[in-house]
Amino acid sequence: MKLSIVIPVYKVEKTLRRCVESITRQTFDDYELILVDDGSPDHSAELCETLATEDAHIRVLHQRNGGLSAARNTGIEASQGEYITFVDSDDYLGDNTIAILMSRLSAHPDIDILEYPIYWHYGSKEEHIVKFGVREYTDMNEYWLEGKGYSHAYAWNKIYRRRLFNEVRFPERRLFEDVYTMPRLLAHTHRIGTTEEGIYYYTSNPDGISVNPGGEGLSQLLETHVQQLSRMGIAHELTEYYAHVLNIQIDTYAATRVPPILPTAAFSLSDIRALPVNSKMKLKLHLLKLIGMKNLCKLFRITH
Repeated sequence: MKLSIVIPVYKVEKTLRRCVESITRQTFDDYELILVDDGSPDHSAELCETLATEDAHIRVLHQRNGGLSAARNTGIEASQGEYITFVDSDDYLGDNTIAILMSRLSAHPDIDILEYPIYWHYGSKEEHIVKFGVREYTDMNEYWLEGKGYSHAYAWNKIYRRRLFNEVRFPERRLFEDVYTMPRLLAHTHRIGTTEEGIYYYTSNPDGISVNPGGEGLSQLLETHVQQLSRMGIAHELTEYYAHVLNIQIDTYAATRVPPILPTAAFSLSDIRALPVNSKMKLKLHLLKLIGMKNLCKLFRITH
């Protein structure tokens, strides 16, 4: 079998059929679709069984509620494909997306991860298409920094070689689990490709955890990025990635008042001027150099 598609299911009886049918109507046929019912209290479990009777590609697994990561992990362990991908049950795929992507992988069998475009917040005023160009990376740090992989480290919108998960699982009961997992997958990746073909419809959900993460979620996200900065040996270098993490540190302090954990980078005023970030970010970096990390966080907590 070529491809396993894992869909975690929890309280999605209104959107699950749309998601599943966006896959079953694809022109690519060599796949299995694994629906993991994560102890859903609504009628999602029954709908899973109904959908399975309508298409032979579908398998249904039921488990006690363990969260998104637990459901994905169950799907990984049950998967039989050479490749694996994840689709969230309130999202869906564009027509022919899988055939297009699998054709690219067949033509480039050395690619371990293939990333494709996102229709971001589809159905809202902020909807727009996000593309990553047509690139291949053999240096994972280059992908993370120059390709800004840190800003689109989603589990979905990617097809993975299944072997990457031999030693990797999603962390259970942790928010922003995708950002935590992606660097661990990259550690086993030899080549990652991006394409401008295919489309993943990420639907707007104003009540989602990523929109309203709270202090605990922000703390976990910050910890993940600080660990990655340290792992890459660039915790004290001024980069766009550092600026990205600095914003998370400021937001985390505002939500929790826990002392900052992001190291203060060593940089000059000319380094700030050369950094391709907006003027508001440059102001934050100027203030960081003048008053230090803790005072910067205190200042923005007061102004917000």
